[in-house]
Amino acid sequence: MPLNIDQIPNLGKVPSTSDVILKFIRDSIADGSLDEGEPIRQDDVARLFNVSKIPVREALKRLEAEGLVEFHRNKGAIVTTVSEPEIVQIFEVRAILESNALKLSIPFMTEKTFEKAEAYCDAFAQEADVARWSELNWQFHSCLYEDAQRPYLVSTIRSINDRLERYLRIQLTLSHGLETADREHRELLALCRTGDAEKAADFLTAHMMRACQSLMHHLPGRRT
Repeated sequence: MPLNIDQIPNLGKVPSTSDVILKFIRDSIADGSLDEGEPIRQDDVARLFNVSKIPVREALKRLEAEGLVEFHRNKGAIVTTVSEPEIVQIFEVRAILESNALKLSIPFMTEKTFEKAEAYCDAFAQEADVARWSELNWQFHSCLYEDAQRPYLVSTIRSINDRLERYLRIQLTLSHGLETADREHRELLALCRTGDAEKAADFLTAHMMRACQSLMHHLPGRRT
């Protein structure tokens, strides 16, 4: 009896145990379940997933490289605390990298790119789940950079977005920023359609720094 190869799963694409744990911890940081300065106890996480501490340690090391976790002597892993000046600097770096990626991408954009970006705009505007906003925001932005054919650059940008995700959720939720973001996304897409890379990149930079200013205004509590 011949095998139906269409039904055979690609085990090479199955996420590893450390991948699953990493996503769980990253999501917990993004939604505030794990707050800044809070310890992440390897024993507790290992027990939760019924695994050894090895994949937990691997996940935490990767999160440390992303800037979401840091290790302290006698304390182990804790959620990174980011000051207001550091958040502003991260937004500035994000704006520099993403505007450059957009300029590299615009000359090669096609109608397929625009349709894909518009679909993400529509999904973003209609989404009621706060947990999905930041991911849809990333999908919209990143699809505008794909035509640049700079996977390392986009990967670096993604790491920065992951580090900012918890703050983007605050900004979008407390400032009622969904409507503003949707309007500015559509304006950005319209500029991309014109092919004016410099103008689109300048608008993107302004869009990101306005979001940063909004976050600073709505950030709960005083930060040092």
